[in-house]
Amino acid sequence: MDILFATNNEHKINEIKNLLGSRYHILGLDDAGITEEIPENEETLEGNALAKSRYVYNLTGVNVFADDTGLEVRSLGNRPGVHSARYAGNGRDSNDNMEKVLAEMEDLHDRSARFRTVIALILDGKEYLFEGIVEGKIIMEKRGIEGFGYDPIFIASGMDKTFAEISLEEKNMISHRARAIKKLTDFLDRQ
Repeated sequence: MDILFATNNEHKINEIKNLLGSRYHILGLDDAGITEEIPENEETLEGNALAKSRYVYNLTGVNVFADDTGLEVRSLGNRPGVHSARYAGNGRDSNDNMEKVLAEMEDLHDRSARFRTVIALILDGKEYLFEGIVEGKIIMEKRGIEGFGYDPIFIASGMDKTFAEISLEEKNMISHRARAIKKLTDFLDRQ
């Protein structure tokens, strides 16, 4: 089955392809000739995922899914949350975002956090939502070179390495995105 993933983020596309193997043929926005930025103006992960899926579905009419992911830090009132990608401001990068989180947490003892992914699927015109969560904590300084986003400062519960210190294959066994994708593929397999 061909399905369009509403992203141009190569890290996400590779992660999803690695998770799905050959069961589904995943196309990115570039494959569909969509180059414009898709608006992400909603106040929730669910809202952004649905907005992206609807935008691409309305352009193409093909089955599509989109995700939105946020790092939710308990002692920061679940920030950065839906604003994770641009937490340090527009024009900033992942390193700036991590530095901002670490600075805000400098004197905080509760370092518990979680990654949460919401996937919005539009299949044959109907909308479905799938959620994946991985609990963990924010460490004091960045470690590792793998992964992307906040991976160098996040350790999943029961682990001693950050997401940036483990391989993509290891991450895909436990990550928030992997858990949401598992729910998505279980659903697709039943169709």
